Parts: sequence; structure tokens; C-alpha cells
Amino acid sequence: MAETLEFNDIYQEVKGSMSDGRLRLSRQGIIFKNSKTGKVDNIQAGELTEGIWCRVALGHGLKLLTKNGHVYKYDGFRVEFEKLSNFFKTHYRLELMEKDLCVKGWNWGTVKFGGQLLSFNIGDQPVFEIPLSNVSQCTTGKNEVTLEFHQNDDAEVSLMEVRFCVPPIQENGVDPVEAFAQNVLSKADVIQATGDAICIFRELQCLTPCGRYDIRIYPTFLHLHGKTFDYKIPYTTVLHLFLLLHKDQRQMFFVISLDPPVKQGQTRYHFLILLFSKDEDISLTLNMNEEEVEKRFEGRLTKNMSGSLYEMVSQVMKALVNRKITVPGNFQGHSGAQCITCSYKASSGLLYPLEWGFIYVHKPPVHIHFDEISFVNFARGTTTTRSFDFEIETKQGTQYTFSSIEREEYGKLFDFVSAKKLNIKNGLKEGMNPSYDEYADSDEDQHDAYLERMKEEGKIREENANDSSDDSGEETDESFNPGEEEEDVAEEFDSNASASSSSNEGDSDRDEKKRKQLKRAKMAKDRKSCKKPMEMKKGKDPNAPKRPMSAYMLWLNASREKIKSDHPGISITDLSKKAGEIWKGMSKEKKEEWDRKAEDARREYEKAMKEYEGGRGESSKRDKSKKKKKVKVKMEKKSTPSRGSSSKSSSRQLSESFKSKEFVSSDESSSGENKSKKKRRRSEDSEEEELASTPPSSEDSASGSDE
Repeated sequence: MAETLEFNDIYQEVKGSMSDGRLRLSRQGIIFKNSKTGKVDNIQAGELTEGIWCRVALGHGLKLLTKNGHVYKYDGFRVEFEKLSNFFKTHYRLELMEKDLCVKGWNWGTVKFGGQLLSFNIGDQPVFEIPLSNVSQCTTGKNEVTLEFHQNDDAEVSLMEVRFCVPPIQENGVDPVEAFAQNVLSKADVIQATGDAICIFRELQCLTPCGRYDIRIYPTFLHLHGKTFDYKIPYTTVLHLFLLLHKDQRQMFFVISLDPPVKQGQTRYHFLILLFSKDEDISLTLNMNEEEVEKRFEGRLTKNMSGSLYEMVSQVMKALVNRKITVPGNFQGHSGAQCITCSYKASSGLLYPLEWGFIYVHKPPVHIHFDEISFVNFARGTTTTRSFDFEIETKQGTQYTFSSIEREEYGKLFDFVSAKKLNIKNGLKEGMNPSYDEYADSDEDQHDAYLERMKEEGKIREENANDSSDDSGEETDESFNPGEEEEDVAEEFDSNASASSSSNEGDSDRDEKKRKQLKRAKMAKDRKSCKKPMEMKKGKDPNAPKRPMSAYMLWLNASREKIKSDHPGISITDLSKKAGEIWKGMSKEKKEEWDRKAEDARREYEKAMKEYEGGRGESSKRDKSKKKKKVKVKMEKKSTPSRGSSSKSSSRQLSESFKSKEFVSSDESSSGENKSKKKRRRSEDSEEEELASTPPSSEDSASGSDE
């Protein structure tokens, strides 16, 4: 026979709602752990008085009754009656009885009170049962009794009230209606003040619900009395107590976790959060005599106490609720505090890593047990690199994102999560002691399709600008070269100057004037050579190779039609978002395939770019060589002066050369006009040569022979 039995996916009926969890049976007793709240029901083997097996909604159910009258119902069993029956006989010495519910549908019968259970029976078979601990109010009428129930927020359909019609038949002078009501009230969880409060704390600051309240401590419930609202909280609804030190080291949070929560209209308060100053002291006297205090609290409280206000409240609550107070564990942040400043939803607060979970205060408060966590994730900050986000996803699929955590807290929080052996989604391994910088460089899981597209467009614009600046420089050299035109002008000027000097050697005044004119022409040439060449902007060559696409863009072009077919009518923006999500969830093996394609495309682009640049260099060299040949032809044509030209023609040529110089310096951009004026000048020179070819006079011929 097995020592223990374990059943997963077992449901416990709690105030009309089915809460899933795990049931474990051992020699010592029965333990049920709620998967959502983490609450544990521990039933000792010696307390069990009865076990009943019956058919229920989800299959078969197990009902357990204890000596103190508590009833526990578990649902979701398959055909395990034989196994459970043998286990009960062997270890608990109880007979597991098999009972069926009555399904006749009659609405009259008998009521049986057993412990904290009201059973409505028809004959010997029960029709339904009501745990009296779920009853919040009981009122009587002429011949009826009305029961109202505590509500459970998790229940889709809630039972508000049940009315029992009691025939007015008196037995032994007892009113059956009043007897019925008294039996209900004796076991019901009805919140009613009986006697004076044990103690009262005045004007305590409460964060949720917000305001200042007088807290009155009664034996069975807690009463919050404010200016607008009153709240009565039974101690049976308290799940956990927390005492947390604020980051400023001057204040304390006292947190009370409640299930079910207190309600105000449609608002639910699952946590009661009190804020205290550490320096505030109080002297407290309990409204009980010393014998009653000793008997009830067994030394945990005394009649007269003094100390810090938060210590007094926490001690009284611990003694009355009979639960431990949870405090932060060994975690210590970058600033030395036991918490981390962060934001959750729209508000800033403090996240406390505890020994068995996380708690966030205060708006809204969140408590997450480690057993509920599926994985955690460290994500980049959305607005700045000086912070990061801490994400927690539970096994139920709920995600909590704590954002704007300081960068310096990363190492401390990562070490804490690793020590607790929580699953880290983004793949950082245990014990590697990472730094935030190392993590910040790895964004494989954080793919942004829009960001990738902007980067690609930026690269293309930058390269286009570089290409256009290079091309425009080459175009400027080819289409506008002031040096070559100046060279032509200088050669023409020199040829005319040589002709004039050969015919006027004896005239010193004319030579002096000529030297001054040459000096001025040289100075004008130097000034013009200092001018910067005009830059001509040119568009990108259409024959230039196109830049290669990234791995993501290659994949997107190949997958765009498939995404459209899978999501008919999707917009361009939604398509980009959807593609980014698909790429983000793609495995590394598939991404490597597209990385290889992108690498091949890049190599082909580099090869094509080299061929393109080589061909463009050769063509520019050919164009420059043609220009130089053209200049050389001009030099040969202009360098031979006409023999025997007269002084008149030489002086005229000198004046024409000065005109040519002035023309070039005043109008540099019109190359067509330069050519036409040069043509006119050549025609005038040819006329003078014809005049010079006529037979000279005797004096001229004599002088010519002398020369």
C-alpha cells in the first residue's frame, strides 16, 4: 500500500467558485494547496470524522467532515473510489461512504444541522448542503428565514440568498422560526459587534483604501471606521501579513492580504495597506483583564504595552489572526535598501523580493508567489538605456511588467532570481554574473521591424550622398576647368607678345608699357586661379549597383504574400508589426539561413561595385586625355607668328590680346562666346597678313635688307 496519494487538477468549492489545486494524502493527514492564492488547507488525520464519496458536476467528489464541524469539498476525481477507500481504511481507520444526491426536484423536505453544515434532505438523501461559514446575514419573518451569503469575485454566478419557509408548528413552546435562525447564527460567519473592542488605534494613515481610519480590534473581526466609509474585515479572510521597510528608512508599510476582498460599490480591495512613521510611539492598554489576556493570547500579548506604533499594530494583528508576519529576506539593492524603485502600470512604487515571492506596493498592490511564476524576463527600457524592465509571467498567463528600474539594480536582481532558480526567458545562464552592458548589446529577442527599416533607409541615403559628391566632383573636372581656358588665353597672349616685341625692339616707352600690361595680366591670372571651382551636383548614376538588403528584408520580401494570405485585409502598418512578431519568434536556425543569403548578396554587391568603379575610372581618363590633345593642337596653331608683319599689325595684335584677357576675366562661364570672339580675331589677323604681303616701298625694303 502506498504511503502517499497525490492528485493534480483537483478543484475545491469555495463560496460558489471552483479553485484548482493539488491534493496530497499521507499518514499524517490531507493537504490541499490552492494554485491561485497559494493557500494551504491542512487536515490532521486525527481530526477526520467522516468521508463521503458522491457524484458531482465534474465527475466524482470527496467530502470531508472534521471534529470541529468544518466541511471540505473536493471535486474532479475520476474512478479512484477503490484506491481512496483502501487508503482511508488503512491510514485513517474510516469507512469511505458512497452517497448519491437526491434528484427528484422536490422543494419540501427536512433540514439537518451537523457541525457547520446545513443539509436539506428528502428522505435519507441530501438535495443540497450549505456551509454556514458562508452565511453573512440571517433574518427572520413571520414564517420564513432568509440567509444571505458572502460573495466570491471569482465566481461567474453567485448565490445571493436562500429563503426557507418554516411551518408555524410549535414544539415545547419553542418557535421553530427562531430556533432555525439561532442554529444558523451559532455557526454563521456574521459580522456583528459583540461587546467592546479589545483596543482602538486612532487616525491611522491608510493607503488602500485611501484615507485616515480609526481601527477597532474586535475578537473576530477588524473594523475600519472612516469619515465616509466603514469596513468590517473578518479575521478568517486574512491570508498574509507583511511588514516592509520603506526605501527612505523612515517609514514602514504594514500590508494585510485579504480573500475575499473588502468592497465599496464596484471597487474591490484585496490588500489593506497602512503607512507608519518609525519614530511614532504609543502606549497601549487592552480592554481585557490580565487573566483573559493570558488565557486567550498565551503570552503573545500583555495588558499594557508600549513601543513603536507599527510594532503594536503588527503584534496585535499577529496574535488575533494567528498568522506569521512576512518581512523582506536577504535581498539588498544597489542603494542598500531591501526593495527596488520601479513603475507598474501608471504609478511608481516599490518592489520587494521576498523569500517566497514578490510584493509590489502600492498602487495597485501585487503579490506573486514563486510557485505561480512560469518565467521572468529582463527587457530593455522603452525610453532610455539607463533603465530596464522586469517582466513576470504566471502559469495562468497573467503578465506583470515592472518598468523604469535603475540600471545599477540589474546585477542584484539577476543574482536573486538565479539563486531562487526561476526560469529566465531571455537565456542568460546561471552563474555567469552578467553586467548590464553585456545584456544591453544582445537584442535578438527584441526585434523592431520599423527600426530596421529606418536603419536601412539611413544607410541608403548616406551612400547616395557620398556617391553624388564623388560624381559631382568628376563632373566638375570634366565640364568646367578654368585652368585649361586660362592656359589657352595665356598661350595666345604670349604669341602676340612675342610678335610685338620682335617688331618694336627700339621703342623703350612701348616696351615699358608692355611690361606693365603683362604684369597686370599675370596678377589677374593669379587671382582667377585662386577661385574655387564651381561644384556641379549630379544625381546618382542609374547604372551603379544597388545596395544589398538585410536578412530581415530578404525574409520579408519572400514572406509578404504569405502573411497577406493568412491575414486577409491586413494594413501595411499591421503587416509590418505582424512580420516583426514572426521574425522575433523565429528560431536561430531559420534566421541563420537568411543571414547567409544576406552575406552572399553583400559579396555580390562588393564585386559589382569594384567592376563599376574600375570602368568609371577608365572612362574619366579617356575624357581627360582628349582635352589635353585639344589644347596641344591650339598651341601648334597659335605659336607661329606671321613673318614680316608690320608694327601696326603687331600693336593691333597686342591690343587684341589685352581684349582677350579682359574678355576671359569678365565672362568665364560662356565658352561659346569665347570661341566666336577668337574666330573674329583670327579673321582680322588674316586681313592684316594680306596687307602685309603687298610689295613694300624702297625705304621699307632697304630697312628690311639691313635687318
